[in-house]
Parts: sequence; structure tokens; C-alpha cells
Amino acid sequence: MKVSIVSKRDYPEISLIKRHFDVVKKGAICIALGGDGTFVHAAMKYDVPILPIRVNENMSSGFYSDLSTKDLPRIIEGLKEHEYDVKDAANKLRLSFNKKEYFAVNEISLNHIKQEVSFRVFEKNKERRRIFPFVVAGDGVVVTGEIGSTAYNRSAMGPILLSNKVMCVTFLNTDGPYRNSLVVDSGSVIEIEIAKYNGMLRYDGIDAGIVNEGDAFSVSTSDRILKIVKMRFKKETLGEKMERIMKRRMER
Repeated sequence: MKVSIVSKRDYPEISLIKRHFDVVKKGAICIALGGDGTFVHAAMKYDVPILPIRVNENMSSGFYSDLSTKDLPRIIEGLKEHEYDVKDAANKLRLSFNKKEYFAVNEISLNHIKQEVSFRVFEKNKERRRIFPFVVAGDGVVVTGEIGSTAYNRSAMGPILLSNKVMCVTFLNTDGPYRNSLVVDSGSVIEIEIAKYNGMLRYDGIDAGIVNEGDAFSVSTSDRILKIVKMRFKKETLGEKMERIMKRRMER
């Protein structure tokens, strides 16, 4: 089997993988060795199925992975024997701004620069309509789907989504009486228009550009599907992932 490897460091486990597989630039699967950031980087770089592996058993930054380097011997055996499944995890998000398109795994975010940014939120299906009745002022906003709801969205007190049929709009430290997240159908297009001041527009933490007063950008689900490799010998549930991560953080 030909595989690709994405990692931020030259981990010793890489040499073990190379002894068993043909490591190439674009293999049948991509092994993401590290934390959540490494997984997202791999998913943005490759359109092949991603196998995320944490670099230690209790790594707190490893929400997307069921496995750690402790499991590597069984992972290698399972890959050779085809004892794994490829799961369609999510559709990547599409950001449309300034006549360009960008694709994200986790989220699209608008963040204030020097002062709070004010914006309006619309939903575009057959027609454009405001889905939040007021101009929102604060640090910005995050738009995410199911797979990204456990990342920036969760740290901003947004909901964890258990369905890929919805998207979530979570406000960041906003003023006013209504600060709740908005959940919309994944077939919708979310459009955000800057009412005052400006902000930095990002996709998975990468700068897409500054949006100024009067500018608008839209977020929708794309037809680009993120595929994840799931080994059959070990699959964590959401509850097990949350327990592992919380225990690790309490230990620290």
C-alpha cells in the first residue's frame, strides 16, 4: 500500500511506517501523525482518506483520532489486511469572498482587529433574508458544521453538532440580549455583511483577507467530502473522546 505522511515533527514512529509501506507524496491514504492541527492540515492538503493518529495515548489535542502511536503495530497490521473502513465524515465548508473560494475543514471565522466589528447575518436560499433581527457587535463570529463544532466553536461555547445536515453560527463575545448560536440547514447559504468597522476573515485559522464596512462574505457546504479512515479494532464514541480529553486536561 502506498501512503502519505503529514506530521509537524520527525517522530520516530515515521521510520516504522516507512518499513511497512511505500511512502509517497500522494498515496491511497494519508496518515496524519500529531494532533488536531496536523489532521486539519492533512485534510486541507489531500483529498484522499485521512488516518489521524495521536503521538501519545493521552494527548489532549486529538479529538479527531481514535488511535495513538501506542496502537501503531495493530494499525499497520489492520492496513495490510484491509481491516478498516473509510467514512464520509463531512462536507468541507466553502467560503466565498471577493470573487474567490476557499475550503475549510473546521470553520470560517470573522475576528475583530483593533476594535469590535459590527455585522448582519442573512440566510440565502431562494431569497436573501435576515435570520438574526439585530446588528451584532462584538469580537466576531464562527460558522461551522458537524466536524468543526468541537473545535473553535466549542471553545466559544457553541453547541456540539451531531448531524451533518446542519451548520452553526456562533457569536464571539457579542453585546446585546441575544447571544445564542444559530443552527441552520446545511443546504443554506450564510451571508454576513459588515455594518461597521472591519475584521479579519479566516478559514481554519488561515487569513483570507480583511473585510471592511459594506463588504460581505458567504459560507456554505461544498461537494468536497472529507473522508476518514476508521480502524475496525478501535472506534471511540463522542463520550469516550470527551472523557479522554477532559481527564488529560484535569491532569495538567
